[in-house]
Amino acid sequence: MNLSATGWRRRLGSPWWRGTAAALAGALPMLSFPAPSLWWFAYVALVPWILLVRSAPTGRRAAYDGWLGGLGFMLAVHHWLLPSLHVFTVVIAALLGALWAPWGWLVRRFLAGAPSPGRLVAALFVLPSGWLMVELVRSWEGLGGPWGLLGSSQWDVEPALRLASVGGVWLLSFLLVGVNVALAVLVAVRSSRVPAVAGLVATAAVTSAVWAWSPRPAVDGQARIAVVQPGVIGVGGGGGSGGGGSGGSGPEKRFAREEALTRELAGQDVDLVVWGESSVGFDLADRPDLADRLAALSREIDADIMVNVDAHRSDRPGIYKSSVLVGPQGPTGDRYDKMRLVPFGEYVPARALLGWATSVGKAAGEDRMRGTEQVVMTVGDGQDQGQEQGQDEGRDEGPGDRAGAGDGLRVGPMVCFESAFPDISRHLARDGAEVLLAQSSTSSFQSSWAPEQHASLAALRAAETGRPMVHATLTGVSAVYGPSGERVGPRLGTDASASAVYDLPLAHGVTPYARFGEWPVGAALLILAALGATEGVRSLRLRRSAPSPHAPLAHTVHGSPARPGR
Repeated sequence: MNLSATGWRRRLGSPWWRGTAAALAGALPMLSFPAPSLWWFAYVALVPWILLVRSAPTGRRAAYDGWLGGLGFMLAVHHWLLPSLHVFTVVIAALLGALWAPWGWLVRRFLAGAPSPGRLVAALFVLPSGWLMVELVRSWEGLGGPWGLLGSSQWDVEPALRLASVGGVWLLSFLLVGVNVALAVLVAVRSSRVPAVAGLVATAAVTSAVWAWSPRPAVDGQARIAVVQPGVIGVGGGGGSGGGGSGGSGPEKRFAREEALTRELAGQDVDLVVWGESSVGFDLADRPDLADRLAALSREIDADIMVNVDAHRSDRPGIYKSSVLVGPQGPTGDRYDKMRLVPFGEYVPARALLGWATSVGKAAGEDRMRGTEQVVMTVGDGQDQGQEQGQDEGRDEGPGDRAGAGDGLRVGPMVCFESAFPDISRHLARDGAEVLLAQSSTSSFQSSWAPEQHASLAALRAAETGRPMVHATLTGVSAVYGPSGERVGPRLGTDASASAVYDLPLAHGVTPYARFGEWPVGAALLILAALGATEGVRSLRLRRSAPSPHAPLAHTVHGSPARPGR
């Protein structure tokens, strides 16, 4: 059915049509993320949403358009949760979508009608800042974490990765929104195209300057790290983001498969072997037979093995997901307990109130327990002189120092969902990690876009910190990236059951993002604070300059005005 421009305007006057259009427009950016990975689409994906919101007849309607667009965006980037959480996914998307309501109001405030050049220039800073505040708030672990940040769509674009080393994924999001705002102005406001073009030119100039002058990681060594991905192992062999690891034949079969794949690495001179999340479904203290098998395996391949234990701890109550380092003598004592858990997948927020979610989906039946601190481990340190002595020597080394050839390799583990948090990898790099490790499992979402999107985050974390990163999974997509975010070697896809060895370039030095942190977020806060102060002063001036209300004229009993002097 063909509709004229007048017909479309009439339909958008209907709240139902307009709401549907807003939700669909908000969902468009999803196409720029993996698996479609149309990275270039991120530069125009927000334009329809912005044009719709600026046409809102009132500020309240613009806020509604922002909310419904946010609902569409959150539902699109988390659509793979629908088989697990069912209708609860829509409820969560609706709640988080409300974060975009103020952003929608700001879009109309700065772009409605025929805005002045000054207002348009301000919009190029205010609207990206408002978007960044939305991303900051929803990045809190309790609200779902930083999955689907707009800037993460640029994981495979070399100039964007260089920008990430300066300001992290936050700088990428800021610039992407700025470009979309400028393009929306070019389309809709003919009289103000000069500021829009100036904004695009400025963005290109900033990108070029960063490309030319930002420091590059200085490569000064190499490590050989192997990844073991067992693939789907029968019924109960998953152990996805909320999967358990207790009992049953699945964990036993998975362990045997991982053991066989690891044995293939004998004689390949690897420094470390990394297994995926929930790769061991039993506490090693309760199963000394498994600990002995891992130690024998480490001796056979002449390398340490990083496993991930998903089980009840024998030394404390509750289930923990823990990265555990195993050497030729058994577990070395180095252990990292996952700190940031997946809402509903690994724990149910306010379980007394929301526990019903377990009856409508695959929410965690029992909450996982949290770790308390990040850990940097030393791999293969002094194996010839004794494992314990080597560990002590590794711990004496100061943060940020480069480990020598005989001092072992310093690695910083994180578990699954934690690779989405930029601050975790940044702190590990600052604490001296030479290689970042993410142990993951996306077996519950094997046929969705989630595995590809999850693996892509490792490229951003590597570029942000200047440290290579290994993303090892049970059944998803395993991938390895160098210190500039470049891909190293072939990936293992969702259908793979194999082991692979990667030669990782090691780098030293500190990236601007690792040194200064989330400075784009701070800049955005200052911009919004300046806006608030300006609006407050303007409102005060208008209130002071407004004429005082006139007193009503006195009237005679006949209703005619009384004359002065009478």
